[in-house]
Amino acid sequence: MEFLEQLGLFGLFLGSALAASVFPFAADPLYLAILAATKMPLGCFLSATIGSWVGSLFTYWVGTKGKWEWIEKWFKVKPETLQKQQTLVQRYGVWLGLLSWVPVAGDIFVLALGFYRTSAFWTSVTLLIGKALRFLLWNYLYGIFV
Repeated sequence: MEFLEQLGLFGLFLGSALAASVFPFAADPLYLAILAATKMPLGCFLSATIGSWVGSLFTYWVGTKGKWEWIEKWFKVKPETLQKQQTLVQRYGVWLGLLSWVPVAGDIFVLALGFYRTSAFWTSVTLLIGKALRFLLWNYLYGIFV
């Protein structure tokens, strides 16, 4: 994480993209560290939001490449479980993208949105909104506590 901090806003972009992808990484501590170091709330907001959005788009794309047979075979997920998940995704649709910022579960939602082939355009819009709200909240909280 130190390396990313040294890269400033570009490091924040990279770290946020990494955290929003299928790789385990937490962007929030990096966001707060760079926000505190740079005192550039707009730059941090834009870098982290766009990076996180790009990472989520990658995760969505990975989801679109999945096949039921693979999930059943390699991850030992029963067809009934996949059907329940599909019903959930069909019920809430692209709106699940607003929850993409939630740690761990958010990445699963994004994968599922891709796997069950929700509208790429509207999913990308809700992903962007969800990510933006997350980093706006951090800017707000940072402003309150500093």
